[in-house]
Amino acid sequence: MSKLVRVLNVGRLEYDKCLKIQQHFLAQNLSQPDSNTLILVEHEPVYTIGLRKQTYPDEYLEKLKNLGAQVKKTDRGGLITFHGPGQLVAYPLLNLKNFKPSLRWYVSRLEETVIDLCQVNFDLKAYRMCSTGYTGVWCNDAKIAAIGIYAKRLVTYHGLSLNCDVDLKWFSNIVPCGITDKSVSSLSKIMNKKLGIKQIEPMLLNSFSRVFDCDLEIENEEQVQNLVNKLAG
Repeated sequence: MSKLVRVLNVGRLEYDKCLKIQQHFLAQNLSQPDSNTLILVEHEPVYTIGLRKQTYPDEYLEKLKNLGAQVKKTDRGGLITFHGPGQLVAYPLLNLKNFKPSLRWYVSRLEETVIDLCQVNFDLKAYRMCSTGYTGVWCNDAKIAAIGIYAKRLVTYHGLSLNCDVDLKWFSNIVPCGITDKSVSSLSKIMNKKLGIKQIEPMLLNSFSRVFDCDLEIENEEQVQNLVNKLAG
């Protein structure tokens, strides 16, 4: 039997509101082992900080806030990164017992989803940098997709972000994911044309379905909006 993943596209939403939705489905999927969910979102400007041990001075975080972004500490892996308009964020809440019970495998499948998207739709060579210990996806020696995950009893949480036509200046205020010797780019910059989230969303879903070998059930817009209102206010 093919694995089924329920897809919710919540549109543009603040980080905390989307986090409440993630937490709802994390709890649901923990109690219902056959449940799998994929949330797509475009965040309002926010810098998020992961669990890896690095402290950021209060004055530095205040400076980031003064740029017009929120700053949030999270329970995902990794260091600091940016999410905002023009960046497609995917939060798969999957029970890996329905796929393969391995977080290393899961991270590689997230990376492969972006690599597949680039190859199939743009004939673009994207790649991992596993030998360096970095996670994510790279193209032309620049990072286009970041990954930060958490899992509870093999149910995944948080996920990946793909730069479509995001304003890259936001990244100049931080050292994204703690990587000092590489730059950040976007699909629009690499392809030298505007590639917005609406164009990339169906490509990502198709690649996700292929790479994770699953069927997708896309919730209609009204149902999703009712859920957002209920869970996130």
